[in-house]
Amino acid sequence: MVGYLSSILGYAEKCDSYLIFSGETALGNSVRIVLYFLGLAYCFFGLSAITARFFQSMENVVKHSREVVVIDPVTKAEIITHEKVWNYTIADISLLAFGTSFPQISLATIDAIRNLGNLYAGGLGPGTLVGSAAFDLFPIHAVCVVIPKAGELKKIADLGVWIVELFWSFWAYIWLYIILEVWTPNMITLSEALLTVLQYGLLLIHAYAQDKRWPYISLPIARDERPEDWVPEEIPRQKSLETVECSEITHFNEENRDTVDIFSIHSENSRDTYVRVPQTDDAENSGKFMETELEDTCLLTIWRQQFVDALTVESQQSKKMDNIYIRIAKIFWQLLLLPWRFMFAFVPPCHIAHGWISFICSLIFISGIAYIVTKITDLISCVTGINAYVIAFTALAGGTSWPDLVASKIAAERQKTADSAIANITCSNSVNIYVGIGVPWLIDTLYNFIAYREPLRIQNAGGLSFSLIVFFATSVGCISVLVLRRIVFGAELGGPRLWAWITCAFFMLLWVIFVVLSSLKVSGFI
Repeated sequence: MVGYLSSILGYAEKCDSYLIFSGETALGNSVRIVLYFLGLAYCFFGLSAITARFFQSMENVVKHSREVVVIDPVTKAEIITHEKVWNYTIADISLLAFGTSFPQISLATIDAIRNLGNLYAGGLGPGTLVGSAAFDLFPIHAVCVVIPKAGELKKIADLGVWIVELFWSFWAYIWLYIILEVWTPNMITLSEALLTVLQYGLLLIHAYAQDKRWPYISLPIARDERPEDWVPEEIPRQKSLETVECSEITHFNEENRDTVDIFSIHSENSRDTYVRVPQTDDAENSGKFMETELEDTCLLTIWRQQFVDALTVESQQSKKMDNIYIRIAKIFWQLLLLPWRFMFAFVPPCHIAHGWISFICSLIFISGIAYIVTKITDLISCVTGINAYVIAFTALAGGTSWPDLVASKIAAERQKTADSAIANITCSNSVNIYVGIGVPWLIDTLYNFIAYREPLRIQNAGGLSFSLIVFFATSVGCISVLVLRRIVFGAELGGPRLWAWITCAFFMLLWVIFVVLSSLKVSGFI
């Protein structure tokens, strides 16, 4: 006990590893711990900033529509209908859940690649993903419950889809326990890793079947009618003439948007119908040329504005504030984030190629930051002597889950139902296992099978399995409370203020129980 506590306080053996300069090793352990934790926090700020850009590009990807031409049987006129390509349920499970979980997935994948050639798996990735699942389920649910205004109730509209997502989320952790402790204890085979990844496809198919109410596969649960305005309109912001001119091309007219942030994918206005007006070929070609030229000009203007915004440290609203201390604090905060903002301004505008280029560039930046995070975490573990699993359960899980918290908070605030706020949590947990752990294990097991004809061994399988048991037990308590709120108050989120805060405190208590018990187990005290 004394040795463990002393290592936490920074009295571990001298660590010869360093992040940037070899001179770091000459600093005292206490100084290095402070510097590395500050660096870790700064990386989390960067993750939040680039994840916001990632969401914008994802929104444009999902809003992409295809042109469908039908002939009116009466007038024989061509009716042009624009239908959205993405199904909302699939978008929630794939792009939304994958996007909010990508920091954890990237971190785990990088940890697996660095571990190639080692018969034992790295513990940083799985520990972060299981800890992130606990952070998603408990603190994020706690925040979402108290977000609605006093007395306001927000319930899940499509209960059938949520039950399917919940089932696959619970099964993911049961499956993980089975392959760690039952089938091949303390090791992962290539077939087990492959089956783990393939189950993500089964989740997509099952959720889509439930959304479309396929017979024999879907649950016979009626879907509540969604409101006409799926997300309330945002207060229009005053725009410059330049923005108005470009809005026709970029489809970014703020005054007419019926949805905001990443959740505009749930707009009910998924179809735009109009009648084609005949025109000459010359006029059509000329119009297309002018439209393309105007679009290029607008995109360059938007890209230039990204750099202007990144280098702006004080907005016009901030300049009008009377409190000088708040102004100084905001300027200091903007200066702190300026390097990240300037770097991310190089990401092309999300209106190019329906957002796919921005989507891919954002993933590259997230992967780069995740790599730095893994290096800093290794150094913190080396300098302090704290078990890497403990850091993964706490600091890494909370930092990399910040996008999940932001996404669910926005949904709980803006949407009239609780579908996306809660679906993002359950789907992210499924993605964490099937993709976040499955893909890294598949990489390592495939390499070990080809190179050594050996499976991948798990060094601290007992600690990970114990964490899964604790998580499963506490998650049953969390879901039971949500079901009880549905029965008593008629909704999962909001309701009487006192009971909302009691629920919030209970969820946070469950998270503390998970973190404490898991940390004590991997540290050898249980």
